[in-house]
Formats: sequence, structure tokens, C-alpha cells
Amino acid sequence: MKHLLDTRDLSLEEAVQVLDTADSMAEVGTREVKKLPALRGRTVVNLFFEDSTRTRISFETAEKRLSADVINFAAKGSSVSKGESLKDTAQTLEAINADAIVIRHPASGAPARLASSGWISSPVINAGDGTHAHPTQALLDAMTLRQHRSRLDGRPTQGSDLRGMRVALVGDVLHSRVARSNVWLLSLLGAHVTLVSPPTLLPVGIEDWPVEVRYSLDEAMAQELDAIMMLRIQRERMHAAFFPSSEEYARLWGLTPERLALLDSRGAETAILHPGPMNRGLEISSAAADSPRSLVLDQVTNGVSVRMSVLYHLMTGPQEQDRIPALQRTS
Repeated sequence: MKHLLDTRDLSLEEAVQVLDTADSMAEVGTREVKKLPALRGRTVVNLFFEDSTRTRISFETAEKRLSADVINFAAKGSSVSKGESLKDTAQTLEAINADAIVIRHPASGAPARLASSGWISSPVINAGDGTHAHPTQALLDAMTLRQHRSRLDGRPTQGSDLRGMRVALVGDVLHSRVARSNVWLLSLLGAHVTLVSPPTLLPVGIEDWPVEVRYSLDEAMAQELDAIMMLRIQRERMHAAFFPSSEEYARLWGLTPERLALLDSRGAETAILHPGPMNRGLEISSAAADSPRSLVLDQVTNGVSVRMSVLYHLMTGPQEQDRIPALQRTS
């Protein structure tokens, strides 16, 4: 695996391997000294052309826990604002001997262009591009779902997939790179994925995706779901009216207190996820976001472990990868 650009590029073996390594990396976060020497002397550049809080901080934390040197680059305040191209920016970073580049960009396909152009030789990790893909978010969501099932049935997470799990992704699928990456990864891992959305917020070609589509959240919740992931309404990407009002959207497709109470009344073990940031009162109520069912904070924690795993696999050779247990014991 030279780059991580899209979950569609992963094989089942690669996806499970990254998740298994993330489980091992999670133990580092429980120590008094939260460090591994795996990337000591290596430099990672976080190249963010788009605003971010969780993803940027999560990557930076992961890099520092692996002992890498970190350079944070934000488009605002840089030469990009003066018209510098992606090529010139990337080659500048290559010239300062960056060993890996984490890129977030508003244009779909920008990370793939960076990886395939020949401008640089470093591994490229897609931290979100336009409405196209967000692979590390999907991986941390899959890690969270493996943990949820393990808590319920006691099976170990190591080596496991998500076969038999039923997951609903609810909301703004049209503009969501998180939804796209999750559809392909969760399906690869064996989960049954249902997309729930108003027709106006579904992309063209949805019939070719490995999913079931429903237009009613109440109908979807009539099934026995293992998890419901609420997707953020991305108003910053909307240039038209996709639903009549926020109130109507919340009533028809939001995870309201009433729908949360329905889950509780059934005694179902359905988990609630959200990639963040949350629009409380729109796609998800505060009651749902803060309920014991919510795994939102677990997702944040797992984001660091997954990104440590991805960096580790892309930036170290097979011999070093075999040393994970030793690194954990001696560091």
C-alpha cells in the first residue's frame, strides 16, 4: 500500500490489517508516556486547504505519538492565497524532504492527482477531498463498530470483519465524502448498509452502490439496526434548496428525542454514530448525541489509533511492522 486515497482501493486483507494494527496502537493512548519510536526522524506534512478541527488534530496527535516531526501547513496565510499551484506547493514540500503528506482539499480528486502526478515520491494520505472520499474516517467508524459488536457478543476484534451487521447512514449523502467511503468499506467488511435520505440528497448513480435505499427514517428504524450513523447537513456545499426547512428535515430525518425513546423502548442495542461536527437539533438531537448509545467520543479516540496505523503501514517496511509488539513493550 503506497498511498491511502480511497476505501475502494483497499482489499479485505488490507482493511482488516489496518484495523488490527489500530487496535494495537490504541493501547499506546492508555500509557503514561504515549509514544512509540516508529517514525523517529521522519517528517510528516499536514497539508490542509480546507478548514478542519477533528481530522487535523487527530492526524497531528497520531504523528507525534509515533515520534514523527510534524509540519502543519494551512492554505490561509500561505503562498496558496497568492495563487501558488498545488504542484508548486507539493514540490516545495518534497524539497524539504517530507516523508509523507496528509492532504485535505476542497476539490475532489486532488489527493489522487498529487499521488499520481510524479511531482512527489512521498506517500499521500487523503484526509478528505471535496465530496469524494474520507478513508480514515471510514476506517475509524469501522473500528468503532468492531468494538461495539465485541462488547455485545464478546468476540475479539482482532481479525474480525463486520459480517452480519446492519448499519444505516442517514442524511446528506449527496455531499458526504464520509458516506461514500463508509459505503465501500463497510460493504467490503460484510456489513449490510442502508442509506436513508430525502431523494434530493441522494447522488446520481446510487443504484450501482452496494446499498439498500430508503426515504423514511421511521421505516429504516423498523428494522433491527446495529448502528445508525447520522450525517452532517453540509450547508456550505449547498447552492440550492434541498429540503423546505430545517424544522421539516429534523422532523422527518433527524434523530429526535422521540426516535431515541423508541429505540430505548425496544431494548435494542443500536449504537449512534456521527462523524462530526454535529448540527444539534437538525440531524441529531442533544438527547441522542449525549445518550449512552452515542459512540461519538469513541470515534474521536479511535481516529488517533487508525491514523497511527495508516501512517505506520505507509511509512515503515515489513520488517519494522513485525516489531509492533516489541515497540510497545520497550518504548
